[in-house]
Amino acid sequence: MFWQQLANGIGLGSIYALVAIGFTMVYGILFFINLPHGDVLMVGTYFVLGLIIIGVPFIVSIIIAAIATAILGVVIEITCYRRLRRVRRLAPLLSAIGVSYILSNGLLITAGPRPKSFPQPLSGNITIGNVLIPNVIVLTVVLTAILSIALELFVYRTRLGTAIRAASQDLPTTVLMGINVNLLISLSFAISGVFACIGGTMLAWRYGSVSPSIGFSIMLKAFAACVLGGIGNIRGAIVGGLILGLVEVFAVGYISSALRDIISFAVLVIVLLIRPSGLLGGRTEVAV
Repeated sequence: MFWQQLANGIGLGSIYALVAIGFTMVYGILFFINLPHGDVLMVGTYFVLGLIIIGVPFIVSIIIAAIATAILGVVIEITCYRRLRRVRRLAPLLSAIGVSYILSNGLLITAGPRPKSFPQPLSGNITIGNVLIPNVIVLTVVLTAILSIALELFVYRTRLGTAIRAASQDLPTTVLMGINVNLLISLSFAISGVFACIGGTMLAWRYGSVSPSIGFSIMLKAFAACVLGGIGNIRGAIVGGLILGLVEVFAVGYISSALRDIISFAVLVIVLLIRPSGLLGGRTEVAV
């Protein structure tokens, strides 16, 4: 049972890591808590489902939806955040809440309140000893590893990635150096949208359904994973997501499903009491 739960926890943690990476990308530059991130995930997942229903191949559907959510992320940044960068934190927070309500209620009106079944194109399991690992978990872990490595190479081995890291360290100085910070911030929102769409699709594929209520709950889990690993730290988001997934699955398997969230957030509180900046350290400055 331990190894089975471990496999399930790594699969769920990989999904949380994908979503948390997108969440922490925005915070790392702007210090904004991007509340609509979960709703962007929800929109992207429903977009994938809609494309599959009309006959678009599964992989192509994910690619198209990821591009659409990247554009949605950029639109949100330009229309709702750009003019609020230098004001008090309450203004962007209220703007984020408004965008979240618009997306969630718009989808609720369009798709209806009931959960919808999500296709599972790659069914079956891989057997290792007595452990059955669903193919979707294997694919999720592999995809998370590939995307994480690709993002790591982009951030640390390209000029754009270096510029993003510079902006995350000191945005005003980056502006003075003549770097187009608007492009960097829009790119961060686009990457955030792509990771949200893929993470939501993997989550819906894993459980076989999608509902309009997933946006807020997954946003909370992504935020918790970021804080646990070190908010603003991409590697910390990955570590935090994996730990959170493992804690949830083991709590359900060995204690009680009713206590899953309580135990997860209790672990978060304990870690923060010991390391307030998260396991790998994160951004401690705030926008004022």
